[in-house]
Amino acid sequence: MSTVEQSIDVDVPVRVAYDQWTQFESFPQFMDGVEEVRQIDDTHLHWRAKVSGHEVEWDAVITEQRPDERVAWRATDGKANAGVVTFHRLSDHSSRVMVQIEHESEGLMEKVGSALGADTREVKSSLQSFKELVERRHNAEGAWRGEVERGQVQN
Repeated sequence: MSTVEQSIDVDVPVRVAYDQWTQFESFPQFMDGVEEVRQIDDTHLHWRAKVSGHEVEWDAVITEQRPDERVAWRATDGKANAGVVTFHRLSDHSSRVMVQIEHESEGLMEKVGSALGADTREVKSSLQSFKELVERRHNAEGAWRGEVERGQVQN
């Protein structure tokens, strides 16, 4: 498994950053390669993306969610991946978004790309696009303020 860790400071309150991040169906607007994210229910998502030129689909479950603090997930099928996004208040008008993703690279091209830092650059680029999106709006396009306790969701 490869691990990518990146963070970015955004000029919006932590609540706005968190609320926008939880609008999972908007991910294609700022995540490179993501074609579609469909939210099935409060804790289940279906993803469709292009990875190394190939279209892939997988399901994921939100394993922990605390408003204005963190969202954690793991894939339930397809390529193994999991991660956590944490939100940190810097001031009344700014916050830090930190992302940690673990993923399994398959095939020579993905392994070489990962070794050369392509996945890190992709996450960094997606965070920059998220920053531009949320700062341009100044408000989230929606919000889900519910909580998911670790261990509460199985699949």
